[in-house]
Amino acid sequence: MMHLFLAENRAELERRCRDKVAKRPLRFSTEKQLSEGIPIFLDQLIRTLKAEEAGKLAQSLAISGPADGSAAGISELADSANTHGGQLLALGYSVSQVVHDYGDLCQAVSDLAVALGEQFAVEEFRTLNRCLDNGIAEAVSEFIQRRDVLIANEQALALSQRIGFFAHELRNHLSTAGLAVAAIKQGGMGVTGATGAVLDRSLVGLRTLIDRSLAEVRCGGRPDLATHGFFREQLHQ
Repeated sequence: MMHLFLAENRAELERRCRDKVAKRPLRFSTEKQLSEGIPIFLDQLIRTLKAEEAGKLAQSLAISGPADGSAAGISELADSANTHGGQLLALGYSVSQVVHDYGDLCQAVSDLAVALGEQFAVEEFRTLNRCLDNGIAEAVSEFIQRRDVLIANEQALALSQRIGFFAHELRNHLSTAGLAVAAIKQGGMGVTGATGAVLDRSLVGLRTLIDRSLAEVRCGGRPDLATHGFFREQLHQ
């Protein structure tokens, strides 16, 4: 029976999974992640198999969820898979590495079973695949959701910084232009002198700032493309 095989060879299976993780490029797991990832999943798989052997279907589903994902997010396996996906994101890994973690266990089970001459029933393999599918789906879903939130926050911060820079530069140009206009009015000077030149530079600066900002909007917020496009337009004027 698969659950007996898994329980008796648990230490060896966990060791094989750790070895696979260690050999993977750019993959350095923390002790916390190693202790809360595959080991917890393996425990849930064993308990699921035991519950099904005893005919306790409701208990099996409560541990690992149904095969069709209709009760996603409400099983023990879903909770731990969500945590695992979040941990991998925090460690800076890719979504493919989330999938590999569960694939490592599947391969470790298959390799060790072949080496020891163990054979399992078809239903046991179905349960294994169901648990793997649910674990991967939940971990990947959590990973992507958290990653999207991080990306959105970074984009919001970048937009806020650009708006802050725009407002700061706009205020500087307007302030300089206002002072130049006030000096011209009070001194009765013409606009062709040095003060008029200051006013002219401020107005040119305002136009440049606004044109560059509009170019960024047209380029989808890419300052590098916007700047390139702006200077290209200036060369053609």
